[in-house]
Amino acid sequence: MNRIQKFLTGSASAFATLAITTTAFAHVIVTPAQSTVGAWEKYTMRVPCEKTDPTWKIVLKIPNGVEFEQYEPVPGWTVQTQKSGQSGETVTWSTSGTGIQPGQFDEFSFVAKNPTSPTKVAWDAYQYYKDGTIVEWTGDEGSSTPHSFTNILSGQPAAQSAPSSTPSTTTAPVANGLGWTMADTWVLAVSVVSLLLSGLAIGLSLKRNGDE
Repeated sequence: MNRIQKFLTGSASAFATLAITTTAFAHVIVTPAQSTVGAWEKYTMRVPCEKTDPTWKIVLKIPNGVEFEQYEPVPGWTVQTQKSGQSGETVTWSTSGTGIQPGQFDEFSFVAKNPTSPTKVAWDAYQYYKDGTIVEWTGDEGSSTPHSFTNILSGQPAAQSAPSSTPSTTTAPVANGLGWTMADTWVLAVSVVSLLLSGLAIGLSLKRNGDE
């Protein structure tokens, strides 16, 4: 394999790795991915901006069995909660400021009480952009817009004090919609470049073998 073929093969591999890494980072995720039954856990939701327009609102649906207790203030963002007998509880972070700009991310932390028995909870999130599109992070694992999971395992819950107050309750409707994100475009472009480089490397290899 000559230097050009090595370069093309290495570049294709690097672009493929970059595509996978970009896809993983682009997701809205809630951490930690593992906790214990009954624990008062501090969760953190990371929200990246994937479009050319800023994110100005994020709605998180609290999983069944999880009790939202407290949130950590984020400068410039307001927090509202809504409880419904059928759909459960949602928490909304919104801002009238600049929001999360393209290429940036923000983190929103809160405390919640875990279910009392082992289970796997899913965090559905709805990301609102200034251009009116909404990305629904509600898909299964492996989908283009998956929701985060937390495995609630048996174990001794961490001892924490109960909250002295709870957030105010107000309406925070969740709309439907799914937009093509900047991360989708980037991953597609990187994937295409990776395929082209791989094809070029194979073509050069075949030509060289034919000449021999």
